[in-house]
Amino acid sequence: MEKSKQELLAERKKRIGDAIALRVPDRVPVWFQDASFFPAKYTGITFREAMYDGDKLFTAYKKTFIDFEPDFYFNPGHAIHTPGDALDLLDCKQVLLPGDRNIPVNHSFQFVESDYMKGYEYDEFLEDPTGYAISKFIPRVFGTLSPLESIPPIKGLLLGYFGAPLTGSMVSDDLIDAMEKFCKAARIVRAHAEKASNFISDMENEGFPLSCGAITLAPFDLIGDTMRGLRGILMDMFRSPDKLLAAIDRVTQLMIDLAVGQCKASGNTGVFIPLHKGSDGFMSDEHFRTFYWPSLKKLILALIDAGLTPCPFFEGDHTTRLEYYAELPRAKVLGLFDHTDFRKAKEIIGNTMCMSGFMPLSILQLGTVEDVKAYVKELIDVLGKDGGYIMGPRTAMDEANPELVKAWFDFTKEYGQYR
Repeated sequence: MEKSKQELLAERKKRIGDAIALRVPDRVPVWFQDASFFPAKYTGITFREAMYDGDKLFTAYKKTFIDFEPDFYFNPGHAIHTPGDALDLLDCKQVLLPGDRNIPVNHSFQFVESDYMKGYEYDEFLEDPTGYAISKFIPRVFGTLSPLESIPPIKGLLLGYFGAPLTGSMVSDDLIDAMEKFCKAARIVRAHAEKASNFISDMENEGFPLSCGAITLAPFDLIGDTMRGLRGILMDMFRSPDKLLAAIDRVTQLMIDLAVGQCKASGNTGVFIPLHKGSDGFMSDEHFRTFYWPSLKKLILALIDAGLTPCPFFEGDHTTRLEYYAELPRAKVLGLFDHTDFRKAKEIIGNTMCMSGFMPLSILQLGTVEDVKAYVKELIDVLGKDGGYIMGPRTAMDEANPELVKAWFDFTKEYGQYR
């Protein structure tokens, strides 16, 4: 008898739960990890349409998941979380969208790093992160909100007497116009979020569980990605290490609270943590021990203590970092891996965390069906031994060949049987 969608949902949740808990499930689970723009390619819409039309985006994702039947899925609202028209309204400086400038309409968006926080502004940030974000950081990231630079210190709003703060630059035409555009963008984002919420409910009814209800950043990456940029934070490690460490310490609790709040709102315990600057090629082991690992470990342990499942994405090669990750509590983390040596990963952290990933996108894009099957077999033989492995790609699947992805999913389900 054919199983109902709710029976399939329960079966998939158990399969995933068993894998994360380092138990042996009925078979190796499989998922996209980050489908990103693959559903757009698969359903015939452009990447730009996916960024600007939420209805097309979620329709494409729904068809993709129903056709490929993953055991769980990454929230498209996290992969493509802010609609393009909202970003355009705010004149966002941090991202180039498909179709912008020289970016083809079928190419993923590009993040634009810069020193949106200046190296001499650490003290100001540490004294009042909220005020700094409103009057310095946000105006630099969103050109439309540049009038915020001219407002008096946010602490002045405490005056409040007979509307005294609402004078001068607080009621300028430029600021009023900026706030009106902000409200318009906020309505677009809210509508997108509602569509994402409806999509999650629809997929639950179709029998597919969501992997993560929250997204947060490693504290070092928050400062290095969005505030100082790579060049800036690397210089800070040598020129002002104490201030950098103080800032990392200051934002760590913010990242914990962000994740916990999102999980409470979503009702889902998975927390996606993309790791961008801690890989082997970015910093020495000494710098990793000093600047990166302590705050990341604190973040992960706090999430575990809150009853959540951290899902760090170890982008790049983390082979030399594996001994650190063996320090984490057993069977509490789902680690997503890119270029790390999977044999060493199994040896060093195979009894610490469930692992996912390692499937090369080059094979899923340019290989043959036999290439796919051979690599699947190798991954399952090594990583799937005694459980604790979820089949997934190394990274976002924008350019993957749908026929090869289908072969990948089907063969994983066939070969990955434990009983």
